[in-house]
Amino acid sequence: MNSRLSCVARACGLLNQHQCESLAGLSASDATTTLTHEVRTLQMAQRTVSTLFLDIKGGFDNVNASSLCGMLKAKGVNPYLVSWTRSFLSDRTCRLLYQGSPKIFAPVSVGTPQGSPVSPLLFVIYVSRLHSEIPMGLTLSYVDDFGLTASSASYRRNIQILQRQYARLKSKGARLGVSFSIPKTELIHWCTVRDRAPISNAPIHLDGSVFKPKREVRWLGYWFTPSMSTTPHFTKRLAKAQAAFVAIKRLSPPGMGLPPFLCHRLASSLLFPVLSYGADVFVPTSHMVRKLAVFWHKVQRWTTNCFLSTPTDILAIEACLPPLDLLLRYKRRLAALRILCSPPEINPATARLPPSVQTPSLHRHSPDHRSLSAKNAGSRLPLPWLQPRPPSKNRAHLPLDHLPHSMLFILGPGGFEPLPVTSQHLLCEHYPAPPPGRSYPQLKLQCRNLLIKEWEESAPDPARYPYPPSIKPHPFMGLNKFTAGRLHQMRSGKSYLRAHPSWSDDAPTTCPSCDEAPETFEHAILRCPAKGPARPRHLQGVSDIGPDAPVWSSVPLLGALSRFISSTATAFPPGMFSRPSSSAGSISSQSSNVVSFGHFISSQVS
Repeated sequence: MNSRLSCVARACGLLNQHQCESLAGLSASDATTTLTHEVRTLQMAQRTVSTLFLDIKGGFDNVNASSLCGMLKAKGVNPYLVSWTRSFLSDRTCRLLYQGSPKIFAPVSVGTPQGSPVSPLLFVIYVSRLHSEIPMGLTLSYVDDFGLTASSASYRRNIQILQRQYARLKSKGARLGVSFSIPKTELIHWCTVRDRAPISNAPIHLDGSVFKPKREVRWLGYWFTPSMSTTPHFTKRLAKAQAAFVAIKRLSPPGMGLPPFLCHRLASSLLFPVLSYGADVFVPTSHMVRKLAVFWHKVQRWTTNCFLSTPTDILAIEACLPPLDLLLRYKRRLAALRILCSPPEINPATARLPPSVQTPSLHRHSPDHRSLSAKNAGSRLPLPWLQPRPPSKNRAHLPLDHLPHSMLFILGPGGFEPLPVTSQHLLCEHYPAPPPGRSYPQLKLQCRNLLIKEWEESAPDPARYPYPPSIKPHPFMGLNKFTAGRLHQMRSGKSYLRAHPSWSDDAPTTCPSCDEAPETFEHAILRCPAKGPARPRHLQGVSDIGPDAPVWSSVPLLGALSRFISSTATAFPPGMFSRPSSSAGSISSQSSNVVSFGHFISSQVS
């Protein structure tokens, strides 16, 4: 029902083109991308820009069922959908839940039920009338968060425009029974790095309250500054990721706890999204990338149990977690691809792309503010999207013009290859089928393959480290963390083996068990005579440990290698016995139990 109502709402004009919430194919990044593009476009036209951020008080609790059904009828929605909506919102009851609360239900005459997938869509339809056009400006919304952007020759003129727009918005909201939260109202005056005059401190007066412009504003999880510096945003994302890392590190201390493949899953599905939120819109500076990478290296070491002396390029391959700069670039490519393949009729960011970009349809937003800067000269003229940025960096692309330029490997040399739509169910009408090999999932796979290719190009020399990069976890990461950690350390060349020095080469490298040869990974597993009696019992079928050896993809051979390492104490810390006891004995018994991870290993091999 939610998909059907969403399709009908778009077809009947119940939604505004600048609503970016609770709708399939749209996200918070579309709203923030549209906002940054409009601000930069208006600044290119040598206009001052200001934005007022508002929040609807109560939100879902103020939806009136009769008014909403009247909107649906006025737009010609099918009567059965109107009746279903009225039935969904009528005859509802609720009660308070707290210790000792009475079990008495009270009738509810307004509001939409929380938790239902239809409720956000009904709320979006209900508040769509609040949107109004701002000359040389923009009205954006995401659920109950509104952003009013105005531009003129001065900041004080912007304040006057915003005050008028707020009064108009408040009047429309009063007719719908909604109001705005005063404490959550924020104002920001945008500037550029070329502005030498100090940023204006002119406040705005709304409903008897004075709101001074902020130096930092949080909207939809993105931290904005007047100059659109990305450092404050990623500094806060780094702090959030570090706090999350402190909590999950307790699940897997060094040498025990969760196996590495679960640590890998936590790193890729929890820590990286927290760390990189906003990277699809904001580009961190090189200094900020280095700070983020230091944290990412800690996550990789926690995943693999590798030493601090392990080179970071090898560490990334062992953890199956690509370097952070490549991951951020990959995330921006996916965000750009999603915008390029979205229908311009429903995505305000896609509707502001250059007309020559072959999006799924030729629809574009009107008026197009990029025409205001056509009279500029020199470095103030935006760079055409097909033209690469010169080394001097005096000219730059507009934010949305940079997206197709970064995806020329998909658009083709001339940038005129047709693009598929992300999903056919986003609109009632169907777009033509994409050419063979150019569906949206296939284009995403091209971005993924490009990530792996760039990773391989930055990988260490095979003579120093022969194992290839892989995004999927290694099958042996399904072993317990102690045994898998021995393998990670020996493969990386930084372990307790004597031929794997940590920081200096002064220590002897001869194998302490046989005193015949340097104690390398291959010698300790396959060549050491002192461990010869243990090989027939535990290491049958393992004759090679190179990058293409079957041991890295075979469940039985990995079990045999695990039992051999535990029985011979290979690469164990020097203070441990040859056969671990007590807690180490439990590690040994766990390492032989590869069957419990057989499903994971088999899935990785397949």
